[in-house]
Parts: sequence; structure tokens; C-alpha cells
Amino acid sequence: MIRQLFIFFVITTLCSSVFAQTTSFEIPAFFSSNMVLQQKTKVPFWGKALPGTKIWVKASWKATAQTETGTDSTWRTSLQTPSAGGPYQVTIKIGDTTVTYKHVLVGEVWLCSGQSNMEMPMEGWPPKDTIWGAQEEIKNGASNNLRFFTVKRAFADSPQFDCSGEWQVSSPEAVAQFSATAFYFGKKLAKELKIPVGLIHSSWGGTPIEAWTNKKYLGQVQEFKDIVKKLDNAGEERKRLEDWLAQFSTLDMRGADESKWQHLSFRDLGCAAYNYNDSQWRIMHLPTLWEETEVGNFDGAVWFRKKVSLPEHWLHKELTLELGPIDDMDETFVNGKKIGEHESSNWWDKDRVYDVSSDLVRSSTMVIAVRVIDNQGGGGIYGDKNKLKLVLKETGESIPLAGEWKYLPTAEYRQGRFYIFGGKAEIEYTRPWLSVDLSPYMPTALYNGMIAPLVPFAIKGAIWYQGESNTAKPELYRTLLPNMIENWRGEWNEGEFPFYFVQIAPFNYGDNTRSQLLREAQMMALKVPHTGMAVTLDIGNPDNVHPGDKKDVGERLARWALAKDYKKKEIFSGPLYKSMEVNGDKLILSFDYAEKGLILKPKDGGAEFLLAGENKIFKTAKAVVSGKQLILTAEGIEHPAAARYAWDNTSSGILFNSANLPASSFRTDDWNE
Repeated sequence: MIRQLFIFFVITTLCSSVFAQTTSFEIPAFFSSNMVLQQKTKVPFWGKALPGTKIWVKASWKATAQTETGTDSTWRTSLQTPSAGGPYQVTIKIGDTTVTYKHVLVGEVWLCSGQSNMEMPMEGWPPKDTIWGAQEEIKNGASNNLRFFTVKRAFADSPQFDCSGEWQVSSPEAVAQFSATAFYFGKKLAKELKIPVGLIHSSWGGTPIEAWTNKKYLGQVQEFKDIVKKLDNAGEERKRLEDWLAQFSTLDMRGADESKWQHLSFRDLGCAAYNYNDSQWRIMHLPTLWEETEVGNFDGAVWFRKKVSLPEHWLHKELTLELGPIDDMDETFVNGKKIGEHESSNWWDKDRVYDVSSDLVRSSTMVIAVRVIDNQGGGGIYGDKNKLKLVLKETGESIPLAGEWKYLPTAEYRQGRFYIFGGKAEIEYTRPWLSVDLSPYMPTALYNGMIAPLVPFAIKGAIWYQGESNTAKPELYRTLLPNMIENWRGEWNEGEFPFYFVQIAPFNYGDNTRSQLLREAQMMALKVPHTGMAVTLDIGNPDNVHPGDKKDVGERLARWALAKDYKKKEIFSGPLYKSMEVNGDKLILSFDYAEKGLILKPKDGGAEFLLAGENKIFKTAKAVVSGKQLILTAEGIEHPAAARYAWDNTSSGILFNSANLPASSFRTDDWNE
């Protein structure tokens, strides 16, 4: 989309005098006062102006460049930067207008991207998701040598010219709102290198890797060829939907705090009534995420209703309603009366367990109604079907609730606004459903909105924390991660810049997900040149996908950069499985990055190691460290054939090297899972 070129620039001088001038030019938002530019390189500057406009760029370190806007209204030039230092001043003259950027530093610039574990700010997402030691870091957050730029959330159907955001000098206020992982990474670099560090943070929670990859490279992956074509042709469909939505009143949610989700009214509370006529509602089988049903990639409010027949001896008794986890928010009613609610966006993985008063259990038919609001990613009543039940408190008897529920969407949430349908099925069912919708979870959408605008701003490299949203198809990640790395490097056209990523932490994804295969796919990406992996097997939380220890994560990423890019003497990786040798009933494993030996915590290896013979039946193994090697044995296995370590969703790391860095989970076999 070509943006209009007419904007206002406000230029602030050191004496705080301000003037504004209407001009016909545009410069990307990340060129501003307080920015950090990559040292000792040709730093690109670019923008838009009327064709034929003369452009001059001048820096106070005595570098200048000039160019002229082309017929397509774009211009680009570059300045050679000195060694790290500053502050400097950069001036851009566009025709007769001058823009001056002050307090500019030259140092090291890193791009920090991913999903929620990269996005998670130092202040966390209370009450459940908090960062260890955050208050101390926030309190001591002032540092002129550390600068932050956060790309505001945006998605698009084509590469965008600009993004929204501003450079901030590290301060308690800035640190509180900035990515905790990125902060710890940058803080360690700035401390060790004693030079300015600039961090560009571009993340969106819950998003898959394909959203961060552009059309050219994603179109090379067989599984995405069709959807890339559909995205190209989806414009008319989206226009029909936008025209249809225009008939409804809206509720603007942008800029409000977390309390904004409480007590929302979509003229639909009648849907909770006992005698409400739901005959026109459709059927959904719960538990499931509604993205896996005909509802599809829909954010907004959806009501669910179910009539339950109660045994006579349950009448006038205290009950418990258990619904399992609900993504994201809910208000839950029994016979028209609210019995519980979770009205903030941080409870997406919490099991809903609500008391049902005996006063509500007056007849043999009970009506359960739940309004679910989802504002990003997966939505609905999902999880283990055995958690969906009604329980008689005094005996523990239960009635399963999994199966058919009636449902009706009553409001749609798009780009920060609710479009309110109300509780009328005949209205909602006229909605034009899309073959493929534009959203932050769709392939290419975040690349277009949050990465493309940054290209080709000079960076040293990138760090990446993502993968949780791709655990359903882990084998595909073997292709997608190297593909995205190649994509970014290709677009920046600055060679194989360093790319360091975080291996996802242990978490209870459920019996149908084998996240160890995603961790394996990440480890396989180390074959891509100039990559590195920070293992988090020892600092996860099986009950929370957002572990609180981000300090170790950021500093482990920084170890890779310090060792590989800045030639510091750092042990940068935990042990990585290299090879195996069979010796009688023993399997002897060798590792890279274990030069000073291996360490087991506990010393007997716990129950994280498994051993199998040719029959492929795994048994718990005993592990013994022998210098750089690990010796495994298991009772009843005389001829071992394969070993596995931490090979499930929730196992914690117990194998380390002398730097106390954990080993990745691994397997020696390639047997069909």
C-alpha cells in the first residue's frame, strides 16, 4: 500500500523550541533523535519525496552523502559510520526542509523478534506472568548507552514502507515496558563491550513463524504455496467483509488498560437466559479451539450454550462446573445467573472451575451459557475433554460435558475494535466468510507489517524467541526456521549476519503435542551458518508457557554474540549430542561443547535418560559421567540401540557443562514418532 506522502514533521532543538512545517516527504520512524547506528559500516538512509527532490545527509562525525528522489518518489543513500561513540547529530535536508536528529549514538544494533516470550515486557503481564528480579532491573534501568525501539504491532497484505515506534533512552519507565529477553541481551553486551547498544524489538505473542516470513521465501515451501496464492487473491473477499462490518456499531478498545475487558456489553447478555431461543444456533463439538472449526480464524465474542439433564438426587445440591482452559476470557452462567468470570487476557491457559449454588439446581434441566472473548490467536473452550464436566460436590459424581454445544458469535474483534452484532443469529449468519483472512497469524502478514519496514536499516544481527505456536507441526519447522533466516538475510543483503535463537522451554502442551520434536527442529537449524541456540531446558515452567527467568535467556543469547561476533572468551553453548558408541550393555555418548567435562544434576541422572534395544522399547536409564562422555545402562537391555534425553513436553534439564549451560534434549535414533 502506498501511503500518502503529506505528513507533519516536528523538529525539536536542544533549547526545546518546536516548529512544525507541512512538507511533502516521509522518513521512516526509526530515523529519529536518540537512535543508535551500526558502527564502522555504510548505514543506509532512505525515504520518500516528490520526484527530483535533492537530498543531503550530513553527520557531525564529518560524513556526508547526497542523492535525488527517483520517479517512484523514493530515495536512498548511505553514510560511513565511525567506531562506537557519540553523541552525534545527523541532519537530513530534503529540498528546502531540514530535519535534525540529536543525541545519536554509534554502536551495535540488534533486531529482537519472535512471539510472546520475546514480547513479554520487564513489568510482565500480572498477575500470573511476571519476570524474576524485574523491580530491581526497572529501578536501576537508567543507561545512556542502551537504547530501545519497539515496533508497534501491525500486519499487512504487502510489505510496508514504515512502522510506528520511537527510540527511547534506557530509563526505569522504558525498561518496564521493553522486552525483558532483549533487555538482558543488550545489557550484557553493553556491559562487556562498553559501547552503545541499540535494540529494535519487533514481536507479537502467539504468532507462528510463517507470519514472519515473506511471500517469496514462504512460497518456496510446498505446504504454503496454495495459501500464498490465496493471499494474493483475497483482496476482494476482504473488501466484502469490510463493507458488511461497516453496518454495525463499534467499540474502540485501543489505548485502554487491561481493565478494558471487564463488563463488556455487546447487547447479547440475553443469550445467558434459561429460556433463550437458541434454535437457530449452530453446533460445535467441545472442547476445541474454534480456529479448528467452521468459525475459523475469528477474534471476538462467541456464546456457547448447553442443556444438561440432572439426576433427581442432584437437585438442590452444591455442584462444581469445570470447563477446562478457555482462551482468552469468559463469563459463565448457570440458569441465567453468572457464577464466574475471568475478564483479562492473561488467563488463556487457566482451568475454569466454578461453584454452582444449590439455589440454581432447582429443576432436572440446567442451562449452561458461556461467553468467550478471544482477542488474538486461538479462541474457545479447549483442552482435555475429561476436564469438561459437572460435579456433585458431596459424592464426586460427574456428568461429562464434552460433545455438542450450541454457539453464536455476537461481536467481531478486528484491529482494536469490536463490531457488535448482538444476539441475533439471522444477522451474524450473513457474514461473508473468507477463504483466507488477513490477521497477525496468517503467513507473511507480520513480515509485511513489522519486518519489511526495517529493511535495510543497518544491524549487526538478530535474536529470535519463537516456536511455541508451531508445536503442532514440528517437522515443518525444520524447513521454516532456516527458510526465514535465509529470507531476512536475503532482504538485508548484508551477508550471513548472526542469527541467534532460543530453544523453547518445557511446557505442558497436552498429550497430543510433542514439543520435543520442535526443540529438535530448532537444534537442527544450527546447521545454518552463523547461527546459535540458547537452551532453556533448565529454566522453564511446565505450568506456564511464559517462564519468569528471562535474565538467563537474554544472557545466554549474549554469550553467543560475545564469543562469535566480538571475540570474547565465553563458553557460549551447553552440551550438544554428537555421537554414540555401543560397548556391551553400555551406550557411550559424546558431546560438543563439553571440553571441561559434563555435569549431572542429580548425579544419578534422574529419570530423564531413556535407553532402548532393537525392539524400540525405551526404559529409564542410569547415567554416569566419564569426563566428556556419558555412559548409559538400563536393566534388561543387553544390546542398547538408542538413547533419548528429556524427550517429552515437560522434562527439565539435568545435563550441563562446566559453564553451567544446559544440554539440549536429544535422541540418537530417527525412529518414527
